[in-house]
Amino acid sequence: MKARHDAFRRDEAVTAAGLLTPATIILAIFTLYPILSAGYLSLTSWNGLTPSKEFIGLGNYTRLAADPEFQNSLLVTIVYAFGVCILSMISGLTVAALLDAPIRGRAIYRTIFFLPVVTSSAAAAIVWKYMFDDAGLVNKLLDAVGVGGVDWLQNRWLALLLLTILTVWKNIGFNAILYLTAMQALPVSVYEAAQLDGASAWQSFTRITVPLLRPMTFFVSIQSLITAFQSFDLAYVFTEGGPRGGTDVLGMLMYRQAFRLDGFGYGAAISFVSLALVLAVTAIQWRVTSKEER
Repeated sequence: MKARHDAFRRDEAVTAAGLLTPATIILAIFTLYPILSAGYLSLTSWNGLTPSKEFIGLGNYTRLAADPEFQNSLLVTIVYAFGVCILSMISGLTVAALLDAPIRGRAIYRTIFFLPVVTSSAAAAIVWKYMFDDAGLVNKLLDAVGVGGVDWLQNRWLALLLLTILTVWKNIGFNAILYLTAMQALPVSVYEAAQLDGASAWQSFTRITVPLLRPMTFFVSIQSLITAFQSFDLAYVFTEGGPRGGTDVLGMLMYRQAFRLDGFGYGAAISFVSLALVLAVTAIQWRVTSKEER
């Protein structure tokens, strides 16, 4: 019997290895190899043109520590990522709660809120840029009510705020769908018991729905942070990193150093710092969440 059981286990292991091998090969070629290659590239001073890559060790990372441009981009990215994370959770949960309500035309509303997700990032950024330009629609509306125009894209903090809101708006449909899916999987019996105990709709939402959605909230926060740290296209089209570096996120700095200043090694080092920051924040959030659950 034991020999038959061992043979069965071996057959299972062989079958599993056979099924996993194609996926493992694809993962190694298109994920692991590029990461390792970029890691080695960050230890060189390659300019993207010469066939040889001069190995300089941690020289690029030492340069980063003293680079004022990197310090500015790091600060901008942290503020931007924090804003995107908080607003994404609030807006996604709010829209999901509204779409989960028994209202007419819910399918239409869900489609409308999901439209920004499938809209081209470049197109969305161009529209927002024209809206908040000095002579744009927003300033014209403000002039019409006697408020006066605002230099939205000439003030670094206002520009960063608009970029944050644009990013949240672009992904609000995706976050709402995530929350909505999780909400519809919650047990109805819990809400029925709370209703029998006299709990209001607001109390049920804040004391039952929000705590039970904590795993999804954790996922949305991580997804939002990754989106913010990888941001490039919206910032590039909307503000090009300006004004005066106010929206110069790490993705913009990496692009400029690698493709405009021919510093591929330095750009790779910036990308690895971004990766390290995402992993560190994810680990901290995971630890805090696990501790709260225990």
